[in-house]
Amino acid sequence: MENLIPLTVGFMGAGSIALIGAVALIIFGPKKLPELGRAAGQTLKEFKSATHGIMDDDKDKKDESKEK
Repeated sequence: MENLIPLTVGFMGAGSIALIGAVALIIFGPKKLPELGRAAGQTLKEFKSATHGIMDDDKDKKDESKEK
């Protein structure tokens, strides 16, 4: 079941992306889409920085345990 997720993402072509964009444009309207895009970008940026922070903390703990 885990292997199905990357395969389905690989099949998304330009037509699929255009269809998703058209549906989003119809649902949210042209004025709301840039706001939604900015909010999604900021959310992903915060998530990425949080995961890097967690990984750095784990790496620091691992380095400290090796020194002892």
